[in-house]
Amino acid sequence: MAKLQLVYFQARGRGESIRTLMVDNNVDYEEVDCGPWENWKKNWKSKMAFGQCPYVKDGDVEVVQSNAILRYLARKLDLYGSNNKEATRADMINDGVEDLRKEYLRMIYQNYEEGKGPFIEELPGKLKYFENLMKGGDYILGSKICFTDYNLFDLLDCLVTLSSPCLDAFPTLKAYYDRMMNRPGVQKRRATEHFKGLKINGNGKQ
Repeated sequence: MAKLQLVYFQARGRGESIRTLMVDNNVDYEEVDCGPWENWKKNWKSKMAFGQCPYVKDGDVEVVQSNAILRYLARKLDLYGSNNKEATRADMINDGVEDLRKEYLRMIYQNYEEGKGPFIEELPGKLKYFENLMKGGDYILGSKICFTDYNLFDLLDCLVTLSSPCLDAFPTLKAYYDRMMNRPGVQKRRATEHFKGLKINGNGKQ
């Protein structure tokens, strides 16, 4: 059987939560570099639904949109909770992650020099929601990890890089971040030369 294939640029970006989830759950996959930008536009863009990547091919299943990919893998790998209530909680928090990630990316790509300071100043007001939601278990759904944990961890990692003390006022969230960081599969991914060689964002700002 062919390996699952992940097509993305050589940046952490929206691909890193997917990579980390797969490594932490022992998914045998191969990555294809679709960059640089002109190569992607010429050889890949027209082949992808919505003209976007990351793109995953798993047998006869082809998926774009990073959150759709995470959910596809979650259903495949039993990372979506054990009932509708848990799945809904995972979805809700994942959508919250997406909202904050979009704000982060707008600052990174459109207003880094002038926007970084205000973004960091406003960050505690955004993180407090996650702090409150995380109380009551090791992971988002309690004792069992779900797909949203990888997405939230990746975003927190980006934010800690941007502002190292940003979690200091949120002990539950900080403990959660450290717990995710210390998972053997997460450490395995981060120990690779591939991970070490990647910038967080395609424009090099972080």
